[in-house]
Amino acid sequence: MRYYKKFNIKKSDKGSLILIGNFDGLHVGHQKLFKLAKKYKKKYKLKIGVLTFEPVPKMFFNRNLKNFRISNNNQKNFILKKIGADFVITKKFDESFSKINYYQFIKKILCEKLNAKYIFVSSNFRFGNKREGNVKKLIHFEKIFKYKIVNPKPLIKKNRIISSTLIRKLLEKGFIKKVNRLLKRNWSIEGVVEKGRQQGKRIGFPTCNINIKDYIIAKPGVYAVRVKFKNNKEFIKGIANLGYRPTFRQKKILLEVHLFNFSRNVYNKYLSVEFLKFIRKEKKFSSVDKLRKQIQFDLKVAKKSKNEQRKY
Repeated sequence: MRYYKKFNIKKSDKGSLILIGNFDGLHVGHQKLFKLAKKYKKKYKLKIGVLTFEPVPKMFFNRNLKNFRISNNNQKNFILKKIGADFVITKKFDESFSKINYYQFIKKILCEKLNAKYIFVSSNFRFGNKREGNVKKLIHFEKIFKYKIVNPKPLIKKNRIISSTLIRKLLEKGFIKKVNRLLKRNWSIEGVVEKGRQQGKRIGFPTCNINIKDYIIAKPGVYAVRVKFKNNKEFIKGIANLGYRPTFRQKKILLEVHLFNFSRNVYNKYLSVEFLKFIRKEKKFSSVDKLRKQIQFDLKVAKKSKNEQRKY
């Protein structure tokens, strides 16, 4: 898969199908869209291109919105490759780009730069200065610029539209198994192991501390997890605490992972932490001794959790 940060793509990639969106999480609704795109690809012998944005526009416009993302950009690109994208354009979303006129976006970018033949967008897609561009306006210019808009209906399960917004709400409630089913993989957080305050080590449970950065904050609490180091295919089971560690008066949200039967130095290593099961919500203990006893119980629960294999 080829990666672009600008619209100056190779001649061989022009005249493709273009799917536009944030694609945060790449859930089953997004995956349904790619299945449809693959049918178009086969029928019309065209490549599949993805146009996405960094940062997520909602985070750009709301600078106070810090924890929002389901997946980081590395994860997004990995999954896009798996589900069939031939190339990805990750456009930097900045002040200049946000003010582009909607007509100029259609004419200069979609047509002159990309020469898109089919453009796949959701019904709520907005673009251009003051979000003036929408699906109706894209359809209005179809004949003039010789492209075709594909605007499929959203995926609905149990009377609910499957969306990134729904995934975020489920994560905030701790419904990790539902999330994993809707992603068709285990939801995960990636990051570099940082040196912490060593409190886990002092009470007998050393942890890998990971800054969650822009990730959505799932329900604070204890989770059964499995962990994979970068460039390593094997998983190590463990237990994680995502939260503020109220017993130790921690103010910053932190992901701490204790790995089973593991003792190597992992500082500065890049980890992927997959969430398998929500065990309990975070709580403040009256003493470290009571916390230690609770952790021992949590470990037993985590070790019984199924080490599920997911598609991606």
